[in-house]
Amino acid sequence: MSRYFTKDHEWIDVEGDIGTVGITDYAQSQLGDITFVELPAAGQAVKKGDSASVVDSVKAASDVYAPVSGSVTEANGALEEEPELVNSDAEVGGWLFRVKLDDSGELSGLMDRAAYDAYVAEL
Repeated sequence: MSRYFTKDHEWIDVEGDIGTVGITDYAQSQLGDITFVELPAAGQAVKKGDSASVVDSVKAASDVYAPVSGSVTEANGALEEEPELVNSDAEVGGWLFRVKLDDSGELSGLMDRAAYDAYVAEL
């Protein structure tokens, strides 16, 4: 499995043609306490760079952008009852949705962990 990151602080784990998407630990720490997560529906088409989900926190509502184009296969239903999972486990159990990739070539524009960590260090 390979993990990639966006400059908007989303991550995507890719296994085969399925990507699991969430927000980074850095992003959740900037948002503060997550109070609600609006998830995309299974079957919904998403386009790279477009809003696919919304995370509400005590500070603000923030769009989560699709790191790749594809079709949503599943949303993390656990977040409906426990949106705070995004705070406590942002990069594992707090994932938002899974997407079947339309074009794995879109991954080439994303960062690996080392590049993302360097990017965050500059902020």
